[in-house]
Order: sequence, then C-alpha cells, then structure tokens
Amino acid sequence: MSDAAQMWITAVPPFGPDERGVLIGIDLQTDDPGQLVISALTDRGHEGEEGVFYLLPDDLWARYERTGDRLAVRVLAWPESIDQQLAGGDDAFREAVAGLRRDDLVDGRVTLLRREIETDFLAAPEQGVLLIEHAGRATLPELFAAFEQGETGFAVIGAD
Repeated sequence: MSDAAQMWITAVPPFGPDERGVLIGIDLQTDDPGQLVISALTDRGHEGEEGVFYLLPDDLWARYERTGDRLAVRVLAWPESIDQQLAGGDDAFREAVAGLRRDDLVDGRVTLLRREIETDFLAAPEQGVLLIEHAGRATLPELFAAFEQGETGFAVIGAD
C-alpha cells in the first residue's frame, strides 16, 4: 500500500464538518519501527473531547513540506522521547524499533514517518495533524466507522 493510501485531506470530526485537515493512519500491525514508536508515544498523552487524544507536545510533531503539487508530512520525535519509550518498553518493543533511522534529523528531531500526496490543500499556519491508529490496512470510511463505534480515536499533534 502506498504512503498516499494512508494519508488523507478531509473533513474530520475534531475539526468540524466543513473544516479540512490532514489525517494520517498509523497501522498497529506494521513492522515499521517509526509507526511502532508513534503508536507507543500516543499512549503518553491525555484525552480531550470524546475520542480525541492529545499528545505531550514534546513527544510528537509534524512538519509540512510542499513541492509543487505535492504535500508531504513528516512525523517527528525528539531522540530523548524515543529513548524514554525504549527504556520503558519490553525486549520485543526494543528489538522491533532497533532499525529506526536516527540520522534523518529535522531541527534535532528524528523522522518517524513521511507521507506524501498530490493535493492543492494548504494547511493553515500551525494547523495540527490528526493521527488515527488502526489494525492492518484500512480505508477512510472504515476509519471513520471505527471512530463512530468508539473503537479508535484521533490523536492531535502540533505542526509547522
């Protein structure tokens, strides 16, 4: 499945029915070390509105990058946040994320995930990115249905 298949520009419940934003799916069944770290760090936040989970602001951050008609979003974390999560994780978690590249730094942060799609969408200054965890491959309608049934929630991360 391509990266674009797990990144959408859409109206999302936390933003309201008419306000579009960036939504990124995080697969809980992946062996991708970046997504595994993202999933682990989403457990360190707090619940806001029903079904919306706010992360600790220093744990995860998003960076918008535009090249022509392509919008890319990087999900970033401080190396210290990753190290804290690794210290508290079990051996299987540490082994699973051992392959995480730590040399792709953006302003001192590690790139955990980079997704890119073709779109004319322009994010508002400082508009956050929403993450939604799911098990395996999922379509946007399946993710919204899981949200409506209380099976998943959105995590809001800051962006620049």
